[in-house]
Amino acid sequence: MKTAAERLAAFTTDLAYEAIPADVVEAAKLHLLDTLGCGLAAHALDVATAGRAAAAEMAGIVGPAGATVIGLGRGLPAAPAAFANAMLCHGLDFDDTHGDAVCHVSVVVGPAALAVGEARGAPGRDVVAALVGGSEVVARLGMAAGGLFHRRGFHPTSVCGIFGATAAAARLGGLDPPATTRALGIAGSLASGLLAFLEDGSPTKPIHPGWAAHGAVMAARLVAHGAAGPAAVLESRHGLYDAFVGQDGQALERELSDLGARWETPRIAYKPYPACHYAHGVLGAAERATGGRALPPDDIAEVVVTVPEAAVPVVLEPAEVKAAPRTDYEGKFSLPYSTAAMLVRGAVDVATYTEAAIGEPVVLDVARRVRYEVRPYPTAGRAFPGGIRIRLRDGRTLEADCPHQKGAPENPLSPADVAAKFRRNAGLALPPAAVAALEAAVLGLERVRDLTAALAPLRQAAPIEHSRRAGDPTH
Repeated sequence: MKTAAERLAAFTTDLAYEAIPADVVEAAKLHLLDTLGCGLAAHALDVATAGRAAAAEMAGIVGPAGATVIGLGRGLPAAPAAFANAMLCHGLDFDDTHGDAVCHVSVVVGPAALAVGEARGAPGRDVVAALVGGSEVVARLGMAAGGLFHRRGFHPTSVCGIFGATAAAARLGGLDPPATTRALGIAGSLASGLLAFLEDGSPTKPIHPGWAAHGAVMAARLVAHGAAGPAAVLESRHGLYDAFVGQDGQALERELSDLGARWETPRIAYKPYPACHYAHGVLGAAERATGGRALPPDDIAEVVVTVPEAAVPVVLEPAEVKAAPRTDYEGKFSLPYSTAAMLVRGAVDVATYTEAAIGEPVVLDVARRVRYEVRPYPTAGRAFPGGIRIRLRDGRTLEADCPHQKGAPENPLSPADVAAKFRRNAGLALPPAAVAALEAAVLGLERVRDLTAALAPLRQAAPIEHSRRAGDPTH
C-alpha cells in the first residue's frame, strides 16, 4: 500500500493543467495576485524586509537571470528568493487562510513555485498546476489535524506549508513521483514554526513561511543531488502527526481519499483586514453593526465581543496585554485593540497596525471597554466567526453576528474585490501602469512564457515616503 507522501507525490506530479477545473485555476491565480499585493504593501511599509536583506547578503550578486525578489533590482537563487518573498508576503498578516486547516496557504506555496518556475524557465501553465497541487497538499495536511497544531504551540502554516511548497518545487524542478516522495520525506525534518511570538509580540511569524518556502526548494534540490527522506514521513511513528500533535495521522486518509475530485483551493479565504484571522468575524460584525461609520468614542459605554473558544488564547488573553499592545505586530493579534480601531476610525487597514497608531490614546481607551464571551459557534473549525454588542451611553445597542467571516467561501469577496485589494496594496509600492501590468500577468499566468518578464514590476517596487512608512494613521 502506498504511503500518504507517495500518494500526494503522484497527485501533484501528474496533475495536468487541462485536468484542473476552470474555477480552481481562477482561484489559484487570484490567491497568487492577492499574496503578491500583500508583499508589495509590506515592502512599501518597510515591514518584514530583513529576510530580503539577509537573503541578498548570503546569496551575493547573481544578476538579472536569478529569481525575482520584491523590491530587489537583481535576481537571487531560487531558495533565498522564495524565503525573501514569502517573508514579505506574510509581513502584514494580510494574506489568505484555509479555515478548516487554519493554514496560510498561498504565502508558502506561491513564492516557492514562482522562484523555482522562474529559475527553471517553466511556462506559466506549469506554475498554475504546481500552485494548485501544492495548495491542495497544504489544505489537506492541515485539515487532518484542525486546530491541534495551535494547541501544541506550532504554526501549521509553516509545519504543513513546507510539504505543499515542496510538492510544487519538486514538480517544477522536474522530479518524478518517487523523487518527489523523497523530497517530502526531507521536508518533514525541515518543518518548523513556534507560536512563541504571541508572548511578547515579536515579529517572528513572517519568518515561518519564509523558512518553509526556502526549505521546500532545498528539499527538492537535495533530492536532485541524491539525498532521500522517509516515504512514511506523515503517518509513521515519529512522523508529522505523531511528533507535532500526538496522533497517528489516520485522519489524513479521509483527506486523501478524493484527491482530484474535491478541490480545496477555491475554499481558501481572503483577508479583508490585515490582522489575525481569529479577529475577522468580530471585525466584520463591527463593520456591519455600525454601517462602516466611526463612532464618537465618548458615546461608547461597553463593547462585548463573542468568539469561539479557539480564539481566546490567540487574540484575547492575557487581557491586560491585549488591551494595550506593546508592538505593532502584537496589535494584529489583539482583538480589543482591533475592535476599538474599527469603532473609532470606521475601518481597519494597513495604517491601523503601525507604531504610531497602536499608541493612540482614544483607541486604547475604547479597547479597555472591550470584554468577551465565548460562544459555541457551529461554524468554528471551518471559519473564523464572531459577533459584537455595542452599548451606547444614550441607551441604544448596536449588535451584529458573523458566523462566516468576510472573505470566507460562504461570505466571499468577489474577484473584483480581490483585484481592488491588490491594487490598493500594490499601489503603495508601484505606479499604476506597473500595477496593471502585474495584475494582467498573474491573471493570465497560464499564457505566460517568460516569468522573469511577467514579474518585472516586482523588481521595480520602491518604498513610499518615510513619513507614511513611519505610520501616520491618516494615510
